[in-house]
Amino acid sequence: MKQLSLSVSQTSGCMLVSGLVRGLFPHNNHVVRSTSLYNRPFVEQFEETPLLVAVLTYVGYGILTIFGYLRDFLRNWGVENCHVARERDEQKDFVPLYQDFENFYTRNLYMRIRDNWNRPICSVPGAKMDLVERTSKDYNWTFEHTGKVVKDVINMGSYNYLGFAENTGRCADNATGSTHKYGVGVGSTRSEMGNLDIHEELEQLVARFLGVESSMAFGMGFATNSMNIPALAGKGCLILSDELNHASLALGARLSGATIRVFKHNNMVSLEKLLRDAIVHGQPRTHRPWKKMLILVEGIYSMEGSIVRLPEVIALKKHYKAYLYLDEAHSIGALGPRGGGVVDYFGLDPKDVDIMMGTFTKSFGAAGGYIGGKRELIDYLRSHSHSSIYATAMSPPVSQQIITSMKIIMGEDNTTLGAERLKQLSENTTYFRRKLREMGFIIYGNNDSPVVPMMLYMPAKIGAFGREMLKRNIGTVVVGFPATPIIESRARFCVSAAHTRDMLDTVSHRSETHTHMHQTCLTQ
Repeated sequence: MKQLSLSVSQTSGCMLVSGLVRGLFPHNNHVVRSTSLYNRPFVEQFEETPLLVAVLTYVGYGILTIFGYLRDFLRNWGVENCHVARERDEQKDFVPLYQDFENFYTRNLYMRIRDNWNRPICSVPGAKMDLVERTSKDYNWTFEHTGKVVKDVINMGSYNYLGFAENTGRCADNATGSTHKYGVGVGSTRSEMGNLDIHEELEQLVARFLGVESSMAFGMGFATNSMNIPALAGKGCLILSDELNHASLALGARLSGATIRVFKHNNMVSLEKLLRDAIVHGQPRTHRPWKKMLILVEGIYSMEGSIVRLPEVIALKKHYKAYLYLDEAHSIGALGPRGGGVVDYFGLDPKDVDIMMGTFTKSFGAAGGYIGGKRELIDYLRSHSHSSIYATAMSPPVSQQIITSMKIIMGEDNTTLGAERLKQLSENTTYFRRKLREMGFIIYGNNDSPVVPMMLYMPAKIGAFGREMLKRNIGTVVVGFPATPIIESRARFCVSAAHTRDMLDTVSHRSETHTHMHQTCLTQ
């Protein structure tokens, strides 16, 4: 595998990206060494899919498709039962409500492995969890609970990075006290009768944690992106979005009505070209300057385990006079010596990021999201964001969970628990990634990312890996097309500070055992 070096040089008094190799991602292993923009080595690995594996993967999907069409033929003639939603006969001349290909994929490919998702959990989703056992008598179209519980399943799927998903301890006690004081629901929007003192305390704490002037909290992380981006950009604006951005960012960009252009994942050459072209050519037809250029990136990309090249993005943003919207859903609390996210990780100034967004659903064990930035920005969003004006205020116990966990991370609880969890997460991440790599697995992403994608490639492995791991009392997430490229199916592990070395050793050993057995079966 080739190692490609990226650097940033000073050209004509402006910080311009140079030494970048076009088409970096996703098919090369590359290393970024410390430069004037980076205060630490920046290492990410992405290995090209082996040719034989790619061919076999396409053949596998081809066979599934052929058998799917055969089964559809049998269903049309009544030989096989069809459980999927269909239009009624009297509506057959209407425009189809259900897209044919989407239905085809659902009933013939997804249904074969549907048992790997939506598993009911009946305990706290901590380092270990309990699952309700279920079975299907009609090939995963419906499920029945057996009445049994699968105990002590090692949880490698939840975004419980700092281990705050727990029902004992200070967070749980304070949340319970908040419920006794305020109740569970507010029953109103913040702008009407739902603005509690605990909400204002939370926003002040978040602003202090991020190092910004002001912040605003929302009850839903997805809506924090999808409902606030339309308030920040509109017709005549240009949004530059990473190709692997989360669906909430993509939806928000589409709802805004702005022109959207997509750059290659974490590729600064691609981003700079779009910025330069936007300035040179302006808006289509009229060639007027864009009212606003907004760059959308994430801190950690949840399917790739990669970390945004934030120093380079900020350099480009400053040079081309664009705005930067940073989604730290997975990185806040999980990166940086203080848990301050990717800005803290790179030792950058929070003021260089115009809109800092994140969620409370991962590292804080709660729900909702936030936006931080200048006071003028937050005041504007309070009166223009649909997620602020029309959404019910955040539940008080959820707010208290965030406040308590954030104070622990910041060390304001007069203990070292927060620092210990941050250190433990970093050590667990390094250990687990190294362990899997030593065993010969192909691992994607940054060495410091707690999101660890392990490549499976072939469609048959998606369902088999998830089922076999559960048999070994390990719960993990398996992902395939269309959530990933068709030849890049994977299992995604999420490392937590709550995991012990024994747990991580058990997961890596049993992953190796199953994969070896599966490969043996394929060769035979």
